[in-house]
Parts: sequence; C-alpha cells; structure tokens
Amino acid sequence: MEGTGLSSTFAWLDYSESERRKVRDVLDIFRQQDTRDELGIGAIRDAFADLLFPGTTTIQTRARYFLFVPWIYLNLEQKQAPASRFAIRLRQDETYLTRRLLANDESDGVIGRVAGDKIQRLPSNIYWLGLRSWGIRLFPGGQSEYHRSVDSFYASIGRALSAREEHSEEFGVRRNWHGGLPSAPEGFPEGATLRLTAEESRYLCERIAAAETHTGEESMLAFLARRGEGAACDFAWMHPLAPEAPVHLRRWLGHMRNFSECVHGGALLYNLMLARLDKREELVEEYHEGLLAWSGMLSERDSELARWDRDDFWRLVSESAASVSRWTRDFVDDWLDIALDPIRRAGVADESTVQSLIEQRERRLKKGRARLVNKRALENWSGYSGTGRLGFRWNVASRHLDDIFAGLNDDA
Repeated sequence: MEGTGLSSTFAWLDYSESERRKVRDVLDIFRQQDTRDELGIGAIRDAFADLLFPGTTTIQTRARYFLFVPWIYLNLEQKQAPASRFAIRLRQDETYLTRRLLANDESDGVIGRVAGDKIQRLPSNIYWLGLRSWGIRLFPGGQSEYHRSVDSFYASIGRALSAREEHSEEFGVRRNWHGGLPSAPEGFPEGATLRLTAEESRYLCERIAAAETHTGEESMLAFLARRGEGAACDFAWMHPLAPEAPVHLRRWLGHMRNFSECVHGGALLYNLMLARLDKREELVEEYHEGLLAWSGMLSERDSELARWDRDDFWRLVSESAASVSRWTRDFVDDWLDIALDPIRRAGVADESTVQSLIEQRERRLKKGRARLVNKRALENWSGYSGTGRLGFRWNVASRHLDDIFAGLNDDA
C-alpha cells in the first residue's frame, strides 16, 4: 500500500498543467452533487456557516422574503386576526403571495412554486430564525408562541391607546418587528416581485451588519454587504475580496476551506465502497478517479495544510451553539490525520483500516439502516450520496447578496 501511495504522490507532482486541469475536472463532477450529511459532520458545517453567514439556512431562496414575512404578519396584526385563526390566516396569505408572484412572471426562488397550496414549510417558517438573527423580528419566541400571544398583544395596544400612551412600556406594549422596516408596497401582495428596491436593499444591509456572530466579530456576509461587490464563485474563500477581508475572516475562511477539502475525500470513499458492494463498475472507476484527483488537489496545498491550526478550528466549533459529540470529533480527527498524510490519503481506496473507519462511522449513525451493511438500504442508493463539497451555505448567502446589490445598483 505504501508503495502505491508514494507512486501516486510523486506522479501527481510530475503532472503537466493539462493533466492537472483534467483531475480538477474530475472533482468538478462532484462539486454540484448533493451535500447530504452521510458522515454526521453537519454540526461542524453549521457552526462555520452560522459564523460566516448568520441568519441563513439551506432552504432559503431570495432576500425579499426577509420583508415579505414581516409585511404579512403586520397586515394580520393590523386586522387583529384572532389567535384562534392566526395560523390559518397566515397560511392563506402566504400561499396567496406565491400565486401572485407566479402571476407576475416570477419563478426563480418562489417558495411553493411546485407544491402550491399543499406546501409543507411556509416562507415564514423557513425565514423565522433568520429574521431574528438579523434583528428584523423582535418577538423572541417561536411562531406558535407568537400566534397564541396576539390576543393579549391587541389588548395591550388597546390599554395604551386609551391612556394616550401608545408606546409606553408601562402598559406592556411590545414591538414585534423592527421599527425601521420599510413599508410594504401599496396593494401588497398584488404586483409583488422578488426584486428589491434600493431602500429595501439598504435596510437589509443595515440588518446584516447588526447580526452578531458568537465571537462578536463581523461576519463574512456583513463584510461583503458593506463592500457592495458581488462575484460569481463556487466557494466563499474564492471570492475576489477574500484576501482583503479582516484577519479573523481570513482565518475562518481558511478553516472552512481546509475542512471542506479534507472531508470531501471521506464522502468519495464512502460512495466508492457502496459502488463496490453494488457491483457498479462504472461508478467504481469514477470514484477511484475522484479520490486520485482529491489526493492530488491536497498535495498542491500540503505546505498550507501543514500549518493548519486545528486547535483553533475546534475552539471555534466548541464556542458555537453547535453540539458536536466526542464520537464525531474523534472520527473527524482520525479522518483529518489520514487526509493530511500524503502517503495514506493516496491509498485510501485500498486501505482496509480507513474503510473500516468509514463503515464504523455509518453504523454508529444509522444502526441497522447503514447501506454498507444493509442490502435493502443499499438498493435505494442513487449512486451519488453526499458527494458535494461543503460550501457552508455560500450559495444561499451569495444569492441574497446578489439580490441586494441588484437593488442598490438600481438606485445608482
């Protein structure tokens, strides 16, 4: 095995530039595949995603929903929709918004475009935590709690009005939404589109800047919003402004890149093992090539990876709200030791101890449903499972920024 690993490593060092591009093309095959968390590292991924892009979630679509949701809530409050009917009225208004967006020739990013009135997760639910993170939603509880509390909210407003002190804290009047929220367009949701106005874009930039990370330092989302420059790139660390970011952001981006590139090999090996079990020779060859390309990619960065401060990496994870078990940390550390060893990573496709590490990890996560030990579960394998490289929600964050910058450019 060691001989194979050495030859693979040295062969990579002798590659021509055209051959290097070829193996990068192999890795590109897996770049856009799904990023399901087959190896149980989602908590670590989310810790850094929350740090760099607070308020985002993987199923958010467009930035204007950060305004649509409070506009709908404020409209229902103005009409004093009762607590007993609030959730029903909310659903009606949100599904009606979907119909109006589609009628106004919007499609890209419209939530409920396919499911229609049968949608399971409404925009308000998808954006609820993000609205709090960005300081747009002031109400501290969950949606159900909000809906149950509206009757007492209306009563408190009535008491304040009768005392001619509408905004007096003495009468217990709370504010559910940020006072600087732009007003909904006249007739909303009629004529609704996903395009932000300049005023709305400036407001969201302010809210993004106010969203704090658990370290108290500026997020990557806030830095890019402040700089007002978009870019088409696959990962945040590839953004043209990344080298100009504050020191703490460059450090975080370095952790993200190292982790993403290293653990990608584990996902490829897992799928190679499944392809072998399923006797799908074409996929076996594809994943073999993918692992060779992965090993070569890391070889180009060996000097940088050797300086990776993994203690700082784990410190950031432990200080976040993420809950990472001892078993998960041990597995990740074991895999990183392999990925950072040029000889071992070049031979992962054939080293039994490495494959045993992957198998034990899946069995711990999925018990009897693990594909590597359950033939029926293996039959449901599509051929590509969790093979996408971790982007830490950059695709969502960059789409929000694109929407915001488009609104600002309109103003310019």
